[in-house]
Amino acid sequence: MKPVIALMGRPNVGKSTLFNALTRSRDALVADQPGLTRDRKYGEGRVGDRPYLVVDTGGLSGDAVGLDELMAEQVWLAVEEADVVLFMVDARDGLLAGDHQIASRLRGCDKQVHLVVNKVDGSPLEMAVADFYTLGIGQPLGITASQGGGVRGLMEEVLEGLPPAEEETDEEDHGVKIAIVGRPNVGKSTLINRILGEERVLVFDMPGTTRDSIFVPFERRGQRYTFIDTAGVRRRVKVHDKLEKFSIIKALQAIEQSHVVVLVIDAHRGISDQDAHLLGFVLDAGRSLVIAVNKWDGLDPAERERVKYELGRRLQFVEFASVHFISALHGTGVGDLFKPVLNAYRCATRHFPTPELTNILEQAVHDHQPPLVRGRRIKLRYAHQGGRNPPVIVIHGNQTKDVPAAYRRYLANVYRKALRLEGTPVRIDFKTGSNPFQGRKNVLTKRQIDKRQRLKKFVKKKSRK
Repeated sequence: MKPVIALMGRPNVGKSTLFNALTRSRDALVADQPGLTRDRKYGEGRVGDRPYLVVDTGGLSGDAVGLDELMAEQVWLAVEEADVVLFMVDARDGLLAGDHQIASRLRGCDKQVHLVVNKVDGSPLEMAVADFYTLGIGQPLGITASQGGGVRGLMEEVLEGLPPAEEETDEEDHGVKIAIVGRPNVGKSTLINRILGEERVLVFDMPGTTRDSIFVPFERRGQRYTFIDTAGVRRRVKVHDKLEKFSIIKALQAIEQSHVVVLVIDAHRGISDQDAHLLGFVLDAGRSLVIAVNKWDGLDPAERERVKYELGRRLQFVEFASVHFISALHGTGVGDLFKPVLNAYRCATRHFPTPELTNILEQAVHDHQPPLVRGRRIKLRYAHQGGRNPPVIVIHGNQTKDVPAAYRRYLANVYRKALRLEGTPVRIDFKTGSNPFQGRKNVLTKRQIDKRQRLKKFVKKKSRK
């Protein structure tokens, strides 16, 4: 297995910046603001032919109440599962009491720990790291994470004492990617923790607890999954904070990266316009969809009937998606989500033979002819598969650019029912056959030329007589 390297330290010492440098990505949110990272975030990197996993964690502020306490628990869980710990300190801030507290606890851990002094670019290296020897963690290693200075040398030293890892090459190692999306405080993180059976992501009674998109691998009955916990998405007019805007962008990116989207709706608050906007984005991205109505156990029978009626009325445009009523806090109905998720994934990634798609098209046209356009009937000749996730059906014919949207929806519904597709949208693309003689005026075939020449000879011969 790849070695696991955990980054830890006080808030704002540059852990997420180093995470992005080690993974050569911009996956972790970075801003000049302490407490930006809250959950454990995993990424992959390599130095030469040595791959590794790196874990970004929240800053240890020293507070033992509320959200900071939950963040600290996540940090020390990351330390427990890591092979190597990179304890980061800030050369510009100097040695602080919080650094001593962290170092004291790390010395009691049976882990390989490296002391990393970040932001050493403002002074000579020896002076920048001198004060940190007193932490008793060993030789301080100076880097400048924002510019990449010293990062490769740091990783070469870290990996030197570790056994080589067997690199995974299977593209399906991450399994089915499931994005958990919804408005703030609807129970997305609670749902993931309930599925995993552990406090993997932070849950706190405050909207906006999750800021970044957190990828969580999971295996159940031999099937691999990757859950993506996302930040809550509010209406654009209510979003003023720059950090929240970035969090929403990451949530929308998670939808595009996923195979299946689970939209979590709060049963007490019902479906909102923002939920409908999110569903529209899922449709545009072509992702499979499962709808989970959370906090269902707290409703009386009359309220449940009202919610069901409202869902049926407002979710007609995503009628292909299955709706499930759950309680993430108590676990009611949570296990039932796996079957529709897997079914939606398999339907979205199936292969369909061309003869089957063409036969369905012929039957659909026989039952309901395309409309007339400028007095001519649109002709649809044959169909084939043009893509997966979502299934794309390419239909060839004449005047296809004039096919109305209503007829396109009719064909999508026909294919969905005929192919028994559940949980996934179907895209219909049209292609018009080109005329090989278009633009070639007065160009005759050899047969036509010979015929004209024979006719001329005959007329000339008759005129002589």
